[in-house]
Amino acid sequence: MLSSRTNKRIGQAMHDYSMLSDGDQVLVAVSGGIDSLVLAWLLNHWQKKAPVKYGLRAVHIDMDVWNQEMNVPNPLSQVREQMRLTGLSVYIEKSLPLGVEERSCFTCSKLRRKQLFDLASRFKCNKIAFGHHKDDLLETLFINMFYSGNISTMVPVQELFSGRLSLIRPLAYIDKREVEEAAGRIGLTAVSNLCPLAGDTRREKVQKMLQDIYGQIPGAKASLFASMKNVREGYML
Repeated sequence: MLSSRTNKRIGQAMHDYSMLSDGDQVLVAVSGGIDSLVLAWLLNHWQKKAPVKYGLRAVHIDMDVWNQEMNVPNPLSQVREQMRLTGLSVYIEKSLPLGVEERSCFTCSKLRRKQLFDLASRFKCNKIAFGHHKDDLLETLFINMFYSGNISTMVPVQELFSGRLSLIRPLAYIDKREVEEAAGRIGLTAVSNLCPLAGDTRREKVQKMLQDIYGQIPGAKASLFASMKNVREGYML
């Protein structure tokens, strides 16, 4: 289902960062976006042939933004259908309550992550897998520089709570286009994002800026990605 090039680069990322070990219990964070769906399929597919044995538990946080008055299908039924295609069952839990006036991408993300940590503890999982890919890592780098005044990004493996929990990102070496190509081969379709803030966030603005840069400067994406591994600290303030 994956091209040999994509398969090789995912395997390289997992090897470079030792993402999976024998006996791991992995919580797969499924948003319904194409990235997390491909990740769920991938980890389930690789489970059958990997040299290590690991368990999987897919979860979806229901952000509770759909109602019957909307002229669109319930996204929860779509999530269940797409997860059926990945071969994994999915556990769905309502998001923690958040007032309308409090809703923002930052607060929703923070709340969702807290729930995922709690679910990982409840299901005795020592790792949480996210579907973030190369474009996500690059966008986060620029978001943090533009809006937070620091040079940092999401890393392929991040240990938390004194090593009791690790976040892993197996798609870190492939870009969005490759994820979408894989989804087409598998037959997966992204679930509609009904969030009222969708399409007007800092990430979307940075995405547009980066696409413009990639169009004007050949090789810019590869060079920018390589720069995150080639930080010359002696030439930083």
